[in-house]
Amino acid sequence: MPTRVHLPQTAHLPPQATQPGVPPQAAQQQQVQQSAAADALSVILVTGSYDGTIRYWEAWSGICSRTIQTQDHQPNRLAISPNKRFLAAAGVGTVKLYDIAQSAAASSTNVAPLVTLQGHTANVTSLAWQNEAKWLVSGSEDGTVKIWDVRTSSPQRNYAHFAPVNDLALHSNQGELVSCDQNGAIKVWDLGGDRCSHELLPEEDVPMRSVSIASDGSALVGGNHKGVVYVWTIQPGLAFTDLQPKTRFQAHSRYLIRVLVSPDTKQLATCSADTTIKIWTPILSPQAAALAAQADPNNLYARGGIADGTGYQLEKVLQGHQRWVWDMAYSADSAYLVSASSDHTARLWELSSGTTVRQYSAHHKACICVALNDSSS
Repeated sequence: MPTRVHLPQTAHLPPQATQPGVPPQAAQQQQVQQSAAADALSVILVTGSYDGTIRYWEAWSGICSRTIQTQDHQPNRLAISPNKRFLAAAGVGTVKLYDIAQSAAASSTNVAPLVTLQGHTANVTSLAWQNEAKWLVSGSEDGTVKIWDVRTSSPQRNYAHFAPVNDLALHSNQGELVSCDQNGAIKVWDLGGDRCSHELLPEEDVPMRSVSIASDGSALVGGNHKGVVYVWTIQPGLAFTDLQPKTRFQAHSRYLIRVLVSPDTKQLATCSADTTIKIWTPILSPQAAALAAQADPNNLYARGGIADGTGYQLEKVLQGHQRWVWDMAYSADSAYLVSASSDHTARLWELSSGTTVRQYSAHHKACICVALNDSSS
């Protein structure tokens, strides 16, 4: 689990000694530039739109700091590598990798990607980074999941779904992958054994839109086209394929588009065509509630993780978007959520109050994907 940090208003580097031979004024200007660069990379927030652009944002001020024109396609999904070095942008049949430091500092909107990963034959819908950014996983409407070696830009694995892939998630053990498809299937891939180890079909022919895995590996969550959320628990010490059905509940009356487990594993977020984002928390048994309070006695609202719930209750409804909400991303400390909507905007939500604390407005068409990395690790 990444170190938890709050979205900072500013980031500051420690004062640096003046280099020999550098005039004080030039040294001061250099320090300002270094501080600005560090601030820009301490919290990386990017959005993608049907207008064919990727935009970098100053998270707290709401200022668009840089725009990348993607040229030949709209970005369907964005993913920032854990080390904050690369931005992956999924498009039509390709995944483009950008150097974040270079693209964030570029003076032109025509930023060339470091590399373009080619091999899919239809829209790429989903992305996931390995924790050391050595390889990247992509899922596509062509019915395949591919694992790419970033160093060679070549696909190392190819897994067949036989239906358009809507989403995928990489387990924190880095040895298992979960993907879901338009036919309603969820597949668990054993990367070490190079095989599909398990398949779930909660409701046949109802597209499974999204999957998410708790960062501690305790639960798998999926959301389908009818707005239903499914939760499976993963028993400690057992293989990942030993899934126990936990519960299902109706999260939205219209299409559910994304489901996301918070980094601290204590919340679920869902977003939908109904223009809302909903935050769900587990309903704990008396025993689980006592254990959660014992683990954090100073927190009046101490909660267990989602795997501990006997059911799930609606904690908050985040309202403000005017059209479909397509994508979401949590801050590392689970205190904030960023959302992307067809109303051309992205929003930063403070979850304790359920209010919008910043709106990002610059796209000319639907904002369909968002990625955030504010981890200090």
